[in-house]
This record gives sequence, C-alpha cells and structure tokens, in this order.
Amino acid sequence: MALAFGATFMASCGIQAKKEAINQKEGQSTGLAQQNLERGMSILDSAVSHYLIGEEMAMARYYDPATGKASDERGSVWMYTSAIEAVNAILHSLELAKESGNSKIYKQNFNRYTQLLSDLYDNADYYLGTFELTSFTQTKTWSVYAVDRVSQKGEARVTGIYNVYDDQMWLIRELLESYRLTKEERYLEKAEYLTEYVLDGWDTTRDVDGNEHGGIPWGPGYVTKHACSNGPLISPLVWLHEIYATSDDQIEYRFVDPSDKESRKSVMRPKAEHYLDYAEKVYEWQKVKLLNTEGVYADMMGGCGRCKIGYETVDGIKYRANTRVTEAVGQPYTYNSGTMLSGAADLYRATEDADYLNDGKALSDNSFRYFATLDRDLSGHYSYHIGGFRNWFNGVLLRGYLDMYPEYQAVASYIQSFQKNLDYGFENHRRRGLLPTDLLNGWGQEQSEHGVEGMFQFTFAAEYAVLARFQYER
Repeated sequence: MALAFGATFMASCGIQAKKEAINQKEGQSTGLAQQNLERGMSILDSAVSHYLIGEEMAMARYYDPATGKASDERGSVWMYTSAIEAVNAILHSLELAKESGNSKIYKQNFNRYTQLLSDLYDNADYYLGTFELTSFTQTKTWSVYAVDRVSQKGEARVTGIYNVYDDQMWLIRELLESYRLTKEERYLEKAEYLTEYVLDGWDTTRDVDGNEHGGIPWGPGYVTKHACSNGPLISPLVWLHEIYATSDDQIEYRFVDPSDKESRKSVMRPKAEHYLDYAEKVYEWQKVKLLNTEGVYADMMGGCGRCKIGYETVDGIKYRANTRVTEAVGQPYTYNSGTMLSGAADLYRATEDADYLNDGKALSDNSFRYFATLDRDLSGHYSYHIGGFRNWFNGVLLRGYLDMYPEYQAVASYIQSFQKNLDYGFENHRRRGLLPTDLLNGWGQEQSEHGVEGMFQFTFAAEYAVLARFQYER
C-alpha cells in the first residue's frame, strides 16, 4: 500500500511539475507577446508623428532624428502602403491580446488604430488615377493606384509605366486583412476590384501547344514578368477563395480559346473556383520559371531582346500580344521567397496538397541558409542584407516563416533571428522613437545624410506586431 501510494504521489508530482512548466512557458510567451506589441505600437506612433504630414497624411520619404526634419520628397504608394501594413499587423495582434485575456490593451488601442486605418485608406486616393488599358483579353477603363502622389485626389497619372501591378497587390493584401479585422465591406469591394485589374494583366495568350504563356508583367507598361508582380497575389487569391467558399457568387472569366489560340472567350464561374484556380496558376508559373538551383527565387523573367509591348488584331479587335521572355535573371531577394512561402502555406491549407507543404519546408530552409549569416555584424546574431529596400523585403520573409510555422515548427529559430535583431536595435539605437536602417550597427551614415526611410519604421512596427502574433498563437 505504501509503495503504491508513493508511486501515485510521485506521478502526481510529475504531472503537476509538467503543468507548472507549461504554464511558465505560456506566461513567458504571453509576456514577450505583449512586449512585442507595445514596442510595435511605440514605433508606429512615432512613425505616424514624424512621417505623415498634415490632415492629408502626405508621407515624407525620410526623417532625420538628429535634426528633427522630414524630407520634402514624398513616398511612393508602395511606401505609403507600409503604413497600412503596420496598422493592420498591430490590429491583428491586439485581437489576439484580447483573446489571451488582455482586454485592457485592446480597449485602449483598437478603435484609435481602426480610425487611423480608415484615414490612411481615404488619403491613399492622392495616388489614385483613371486610364484606359488594352490588355490580353479586352480594352477597359480602370481606376488604380499610381506610383507617385499628386496634390488632388483621383488625379494621379497611371498610364503605362506610371502604375505597376505589384503596388496594387500589396494593397489587395492589406485591404483583405483590413476587411477581416473590421468587417467593412468597402475594403473587400476595393480588394476585388484591384484583383480583377491585376488578373487582367495575366498573359492569357497561348503557345504552339495551346498552353497559356502565363505570368503577370511588372506593370501594364512593361513586358518583363517579375517575381514581385506574381508572388504577392497568391495568398490574397486564396483568402478570396475562402471568403466565397460557401457562396454562389459568380465572376467573369476571360481567356484565350486553347483550340484556336487566338479567339478571346468569356464565361461566368463561381468566385471561389476562379480565385483558387488563379492562385494555383500563379504559384505554378513562378515555381517553374523563377525557382533557381539554390532553392530560392530569382527576380524576374527577362531575356526578351527587344523588350517592347506588341499588339494583335483578332476579329477586328485589338489586344495585347505576347512578348517572349526567355530566361530567369536578377538576384534573389528575400521578399520574392517570402511571398512564395506564404503562398505555399495558404495553398496547402486550402487544398491539402502535400506538394505545397513540401515546397514550403524546402523554401524555408533554403531561404534562411541563403539570406541569413551568423556573426557577420554581431556575435550570436544573424544578419540579413539591408541595402536598398531590403529591410522591407526582409519583413515579407518573416511573414512567410510565420505562415509556415503551424505546419513546420523548424522555422521558429528563423523567426527568432528577427526577434533578436529588433530587440537589439530597439534597446541600443532608438532615437526619437525610431530605429536605424542597420539594427545591429546603428545609425552610421544616416546621421550625416538625409535620415531614415519612413517605410522602414513602419516595417519595424509591423515586424514587432508579427512577432507578437507568433508568441500569442504559440
């Protein structure tokens, strides 16, 4: 009897110790999640104060914390969208904080950030313009977002090279996230409109075997087909598929008849089917065309020689014609692999096709091996290249790892590398609430030049919010 009691007592103690360890770990995760969220909000609030000028929220491209001066140069729509991305990321983590029992931080902040989100979208119309486009299947008038901001809403120049498809895609992504967070139908409506516009850029022309050439050029004024004008659309297409999964809503599908390779056709089909079909087509095109021998994604399909847009006339109607692109060129960037990671994770969730999961696992490992270098700048830290716009690019890779985590926990250490770098920059180099471009080495040349990019501050805020989400969801 005594031996049995002792064994039972020991087992009970073991179970209790295990429960306490789990509770301690959960408490640590929740504490880190709140710290990440608070730091993200701190950077976001500072960035809004320093970079978004006046009621019109004109975005200064640079701000110098040494002098307290913002640049007269305005950020592009892509840079401006980084502010929307940061607000969405904060709102998402505030929701998770509430679900985790911290209703106070939610009540104090959720409404003010939803108002900020609304204001940002309203003032995005300073980038909006209207033009007529002859595409592969039709000629139609569109109202889309220009690269550059103008002084009157709706009057931006959007013809030719003055708008690009990837800028619309980043907005689609954020509009759908805003719709999920706020349930405001206007965000969904705009997301679907812009999705129709960028899918109108898909090369529906046929090769000699009747197969679509596929791929979306960088913009309506370009012929090269970029990773950044295809990959970012995959996840939003899956999300739209999921939104309409139980709906009978229909959408027009325009294509080139594979039987004669010229005639343009149009049919109605369910939205859920339409969006998922395109998500899979875009993913497959990019994987086949741009995945390189090192297991990460090249920049674009080029090799077109005389890279000019051509047109053809079919049954008396003018259409854009295919311009042949023959080779993958350009160095790999983190965001091009990041969008494919998120795309693989979302397509696996929607289809349960193990090929997507296997792709995501391989790309997770290959991208970290390719882009992250241990001890280069600071002992015990992984460095990512930060030249050009790579700080923002790197944030897309972080999101890709987060999206893969539920199915591939090995990415936890990759995610942790971002946590360590952000914390080091926040704790050692913060000025006027902002972080330097180089989180590990500090301000450097930014002290004597024009300051730091605004989109990088919004990126850092978004990354902290994404890391908060990671901790909450674990």
